[in-house]
Amino acid sequence: MTVSPARRSAFEILRRVEAESAFASVLLATLDANMREDDRALCHELVLGVLRRRLWLDRSIEHFGNRSAQKLDLPVRLALEIGLYQLRFLTRIPSSAAVNESVNLVRASRVKSAAGFVNAVLRRATRDPVYDPATEIQDSIEKLSIETSHPCWLIERWVNAFGFDEAREFARTNNQPAPAALRFTARAQRDEQARKRIMPKLESASAELTPSKIVPGSWRVAGAGSLLRELVDEGLIYLQDEASQLLAHLLHVRPGHRVLDVTAAPGSKATHIGALAPEATVVTGDIHPRRAKTMQRLAIKQDARIHVIQHDATKPLPFSDESFDRVLLDAPCSGTGTLRRHPEIRYRLAPEDILQLASQQLLMLSNAARVLRRGGRLIYSTCSVEPEENERIVESFLAIHREFVKTPLNAPTQLETPEGYVRTWPNRDGCDGFFIVGLGRQG
Repeated sequence: MTVSPARRSAFEILRRVEAESAFASVLLATLDANMREDDRALCHELVLGVLRRRLWLDRSIEHFGNRSAQKLDLPVRLALEIGLYQLRFLTRIPSSAAVNESVNLVRASRVKSAAGFVNAVLRRATRDPVYDPATEIQDSIEKLSIETSHPCWLIERWVNAFGFDEAREFARTNNQPAPAALRFTARAQRDEQARKRIMPKLESASAELTPSKIVPGSWRVAGAGSLLRELVDEGLIYLQDEASQLLAHLLHVRPGHRVLDVTAAPGSKATHIGALAPEATVVTGDIHPRRAKTMQRLAIKQDARIHVIQHDATKPLPFSDESFDRVLLDAPCSGTGTLRRHPEIRYRLAPEDILQLASQQLLMLSNAARVLRRGGRLIYSTCSVEPEENERIVESFLAIHREFVKTPLNAPTQLETPEGYVRTWPNRDGCDGFFIVGLGRQG
């Protein structure tokens, strides 16, 4: 009863994502360091692929199995999803391996009685390799929902907000792997010799490096996985999406500035600010003690000089009025701009979640604005594409706080909207979907 390490690990991660509401990216980051690179790559592909294609896979399972996928025992459904994903989307995997190992996953999960069912369903799928459940659907919203494995309500809201063609391209792109992007840390910035060795070292390890088109000092990178992890562990580079990196540059921090990153965990943007502006005072906060400690560990690893405190951004912040030159509020949000990296989010969100988040975001923005000095810069951002969390928040804020206005950020022209906002899109820019706006206090 042999199961490869890649499939065994993928099965366990998917089980925890489903049963414990864990995040796949977090679990994938903790894979056994001794796992072979090919097994590691296959595990990543299976976990993220199954999550990105879940609705399509489950509809196919129902066709070949003649029963509801959601009524199957979890180990059975996961084994079928893993097997069917390999059969339909990984052409280099032999059909026999995909089928046999899924059967063995079920047996190893103590539901041996289902082994015959799993074998039969996957064997039927191998005999009908062109079946596509989306072709049977007439309604355009439901058809796109199954084709791209996004809940119907999400597809419908994107069509209403951006039009059908844009919604379709966005949803399709969400099922493609997100590129990795790196930047130098504060530690690397201070060690010129180490910094000069990083790029040649990566190139010698056959890494493909491409300078970012939207962020200075950022590179997209493919390959050299083990070396990348080594450099991250040494605190010399940090893997961070390009749109996320853009925020620290747009904040335009100068020596002597006092900077507040309001909701900073896990510390990606705060440590980036610390690397770009080592002579500034950077204060970061988060409501959860555990996440605050995570920021402290990250700052130590990268040698980024930041001050970490614990605070609740939905309440008045523990600082004097107008006490910061720069304020960043990268607000907690639905995360719909990051569905390539976190595909499980699409199944966990509900329409009411977006409205609840919006009310918190407006409150956080009002609290953050109080501590911005006149002539300073406040950036409000989210990794959401939802207008209710973005443009509508800014419109509501400006209607209440008349002393604030939108201010230009000098972002790349292609990212600017006619309304004075900055938006990035996975399908257009290749990075996560971010919304960014600059705000300033008049006077």
